[in-house]
Amino acid sequence: MSEQWVWLLIDDDDAFLQVLQRSLSRQGIEARLAHGHQEAKTLLLEGHFQRCVLDLNLAGESGLQLLPELLDLRPDLEILVLTGYGSIATAVEAMRRGAVNYLCKPVTVNQLLAGFEPIDAPPDLRAEPPSIEEMEWEHIQRVLNENEGNVSATARALNMHRRTLQRKLQKHSRWRH
Repeated sequence: MSEQWVWLLIDDDDAFLQVLQRSLSRQGIEARLAHGHQEAKTLLLEGHFQRCVLDLNLAGESGLQLLPELLDLRPDLEILVLTGYGSIATAVEAMRRGAVNYLCKPVTVNQLLAGFEPIDAPPDLRAEPPSIEEMEWEHIQRVLNENEGNVSATARALNMHRRTLQRKLQKHSRWRH
């Protein structure tokens, strides 16, 4: 008797998880849900998971920190990082830590499925240079990543007031939704 492989979906947004689980179910894919680090690791040890969709920000916990822990438990697990706070710095770090891909929300189920497929050709490069705002966001994300998501330490490293940094992070999250 063959074992049924399922997907592990990890996100702190329960409504998003429910919608994604139903959408995958319509594609014939069974998925289990986890809302944080410990729940994800417990489920991973109990089940036979082939693929994982991991949110970058888990209610104050870093998906980037969880990623290698999941791969330590299941080295053959394919992990796709999904985030509403995309940046080049976190994309590079996710791939360096073992993710098979990195996508920004919102995504369709077809985009998610394609995110697990091998890439045949490199993506097209942008014709225009990034804006000052995009460059600032990339720099903030890089420093935030270096400080493991700690906003206070990041603000100190950027020589910026913590509240100013929090406003910038909140403002950018509204652009993405």
